[in-house]
Amino acid sequence: MYTSSWCAFVLGLVVLPAFVSAVPLTAPGRTSPRTGSIVLPFSRHKHSRRVVARDADDGDVGGEVGLGDNADLFYSVAVTVGDTTTAVNLDTGSSDLWVMSTDCHTKQCQQSTSPPYDATKTFRPSGNTVTLHFGDSTTGTHATGPVGRDTVTLAALTLENQTLAAVDDTDNSAVTNGGAGIMGLGFFAQSFVQEAAITAQFPGQTGTDIFIEQVANAGPLLSRLVLDGLIDQPIFAITLQRDTIDVSGQGQLTIGALPEGVDNSSITWVPVRLYTAADGGLQPPSFASNETYPLRWEVELDGVFLDGKRLPDTKEQANGIPTPSLSALIDTGNSLIRGPSDVVTDILTQVSPSFANNPNAQPVLPCGAAHNLSFQIGGKLFPVDPRDFVSQFQPDDAQNCIANNVVATDPPSQGALFSWSLGDPFLKSNLVVFYYGNLTHPSVDPPRMGFLSLVPQDAGQLLDQAVGEAQKDGGDFQSTTNAAPTNSALVTESETAVSTPAQSAATPTSTSAQTSAGTSRPDSTVTAPSQTASQSSSASLSHRLPDGHDMWYFCLLPTLSLLFSLCVL
Repeated sequence: MYTSSWCAFVLGLVVLPAFVSAVPLTAPGRTSPRTGSIVLPFSRHKHSRRVVARDADDGDVGGEVGLGDNADLFYSVAVTVGDTTTAVNLDTGSSDLWVMSTDCHTKQCQQSTSPPYDATKTFRPSGNTVTLHFGDSTTGTHATGPVGRDTVTLAALTLENQTLAAVDDTDNSAVTNGGAGIMGLGFFAQSFVQEAAITAQFPGQTGTDIFIEQVANAGPLLSRLVLDGLIDQPIFAITLQRDTIDVSGQGQLTIGALPEGVDNSSITWVPVRLYTAADGGLQPPSFASNETYPLRWEVELDGVFLDGKRLPDTKEQANGIPTPSLSALIDTGNSLIRGPSDVVTDILTQVSPSFANNPNAQPVLPCGAAHNLSFQIGGKLFPVDPRDFVSQFQPDDAQNCIANNVVATDPPSQGALFSWSLGDPFLKSNLVVFYYGNLTHPSVDPPRMGFLSLVPQDAGQLLDQAVGEAQKDGGDFQSTTNAAPTNSALVTESETAVSTPAQSAATPTSTSAQTSAGTSRPDSTVTAPSQTASQSSSASLSHRLPDGHDMWYFCLLPTLSLLFSLCVL
């Protein structure tokens, strides 16, 4: 789910100016020796799965962890905050970590089956509170609570003094679908927890300089893993398994590298949309006045297609701004595909005879109707699997299904320029790679996203088989729900024979340069580099993962060695 856009406007108003170098921040003095990648499998089984990361000095280091899935509606991972281990939703549409505390007594908190966070123990409050807003005007929810710091562990990787919100008031479904909060994987520019922590530490100060300088200390968890050098590359990748209609697929979260067996050349890379201040992004800092920053994991769309035919572009007008170019938010916290109301109406009219006759009717359609809804990104079509397009309409009925995975959403507005929000049905059908690039100076290494279709060519036949099996099973399709296992263990090279995931070409191939706007701010004493040493540049990355631009470096070394030998002789 995405954080409501009106908050983004407020984000650029508070923060202390700081004197930092005018060149991109680098991380020459990492305080933690561990670097590597982690793979967290989304498992339907009761046992946990192996996670491995590389330790620069001590060999392979990783952990064992599994992830939960509530009937394809909610994907969660176990995290330890202080001495509380609980489950949180993985959400690329927001940037903050928040957990339900023992002080939350709302109806939703009382329904939660996950352990609440006891903020009376190790939580160190900042003195500020935050209210986070999620969703759109129809499905909006909130989460409110004090902002502070605690030690957070995800897959055996631990960050001390991690900023978070100990939520004591929420109506968000993250606490009713087998979780107790949200792990935001978005950009720091959208981190309101970070903002609250900094304003508490530097009251009465304004400006954006310190927000960027402090990301390594008070930023979101993934940003700090990048800046602290705890992962090899500023990257993570997600696929989601299918736990309804036709239980299948292998869901996985990979942090620090491309998934094993996935080659960089098979991925379609596109730039992340950048937000200027006029777009609702953040003002650039004084030490990088020409920089613009990403706000969300949002990419341009070339078009939307249904059953091979391009759909007409939306005629809806943006709210309060000139109509922007067509784009989509990639949001794991959204269980649906959301789009412009006129285009969604067109889709449902074409696939559902009942909806075509009556727009107020449910969009019912034959379960075996294998429709292909595709999104063109970077010149290629990325379809939604037909098995993810439909849902069961009534119990004991495998003849009539409903196309309720595609719904209308708000038009673009300031701070939220996207027309589409591609949620879990899209991520069950496509591997998506999220590349942060250079967090402090995006022009040095722009953020990008990569896409790889996982839809098999016989997806329509597989839907027919699932319908047939459901009819034999009394008319009910397969469906399953699993809680996120809470056990996690550190694994070293001497203790296990599990190999490290392939570190293949995690750096995206070059795409068109871009500029944008967004800003953020940090405030935390974590095991991280010095406050002015915050981001490995693309140049330092190239020494680990050479691409075509850097092969001269590796060819030059033996040449120089040979010349030196001849000179000695």
